[in-house]
Amino acid sequence: MRRFIIILITIGALCALAWGLFVEPFRIEVTHFTVQGKVSQPLKIAHLTDLHTGGLGRGENRLLQLLDEEQPDVIIITGDTLTTGFHYDRIMPLLSRLHAPLGVWLVRGNWENNAPFRDERAFYSRLNVHFLLNEAAAIRQDVWLAGLDDPSTGAPNLNAALSGMPPDVYTILAFHAPGFFDQAAGRAPLVLAGHTHGGQIRIPFVPVLWLPRDSGRFLEGWYELNWTSLPSVHNLL
Repeated sequence: MRRFIIILITIGALCALAWGLFVEPFRIEVTHFTVQGKVSQPLKIAHLTDLHTGGLGRGENRLLQLLDEEQPDVIIITGDTLTTGFHYDRIMPLLSRLHAPLGVWLVRGNWENNAPFRDERAFYSRLNVHFLLNEAAAIRQDVWLAGLDDPSTGAPNLNAALSGMPPDVYTILAFHAPGFFDQAAGRAPLVLAGHTHGGQIRIPFVPVLWLPRDSGRFLEGWYELNWTSLPSVHNLL
């Protein structure tokens, strides 16, 4: 019996490892949320986060296919595009192929802060990506995006980002670690964040085993506080 249990546990562990390495990372699920707001016309946002890309592989090509199918008006990336080795050249093939009528916008995550890149603004500009660091810009005349530094490893400045915001525009806040949502709630109707990977290590019917720093109580799904909504990520992409 003891030998049988050991064999069973070993088989289960091997299956879990195979699932985590070869199946789950490529099962990209598109989750749709609808947010009501005072805008002149509907705006379709593709929110990407924690891409951790090392080049154009199977997952990246599937992502590009899904974006072509979804046809978003704007793409917003909330940090952690880098993967092991922190090679910025490896994120170029994917970022350079992202496109949307109202542009591609990006804020730092903890991986970007752990490996700062000289002239990062110029680097992203060459890829036609709008980089925001504690500042805001117009996605279109009635919708503005305020992008913050990563709250877990950087120095987010919410007041600075919102200081030049025109009155009566719809405001979106973007930052990486969702634990900052408690401070951001009430300052904008919509917040986009990532970082949790939907719960990095998940076993059915068991509490989450580990979450990265400054995830707060936010795991996945829909959160609301002080009239602000946070649709949180479900998986890596």
